[in-house]
Amino acid sequence: MGRISALERRESVIRAAIAEFARTGYRGTSTAAIAKRVGVTQPYLFRLFPDKEAIFVAALVRSMEDTRLAFERAADGVEGGERALQAMTNAYAQLISTRPETLLVQMQGYAAVAAAEAQGDDLIGEVVRAGWMSIWEAVHLSLGADADETASFFACGMLGNTLTAIGLPASAGR
Repeated sequence: MGRISALERRESVIRAAIAEFARTGYRGTSTAAIAKRVGVTQPYLFRLFPDKEAIFVAALVRSMEDTRLAFERAADGVEGGERALQAMTNAYAQLISTRPETLLVQMQGYAAVAAAEAQGDDLIGEVVRAGWMSIWEAVHLSLGADADETASFFACGMLGNTLTAIGLPASAGR
């Protein structure tokens, strides 16, 4: 077997970070836990990322991109707002059931914004807001730019996120 490239190792760190941050949040996650999950030393981890915040930001960006892409793929080529709505709803339910950490790390990101900004650091907030807007735009355009339908879709999605976060199935909200 060949050596793993720095890019592949960086991807491993992002996946591990998503899992760790989803479980214990920004403050509760140590870089040692991420390094251990990946099988690298902390000094190596910091050769790939300058600090813990950079790792958290990379995890947030990836999870938000994955969510946006899931919506875009689901609605691609689907005619009509109702069909696009159903396709994206199904894609979101699939994402929640198969990769809940993708959504949980986003919720940890929402929680981390206020704490970071209270300390004068708006990077996490900027990343979360930009990610949210890219997801909003993807859904909004897929639903024919209907603001009420888009808001309703996200309201139901946030209920699903909350149920997932507290360990209940999404069907508990029906």
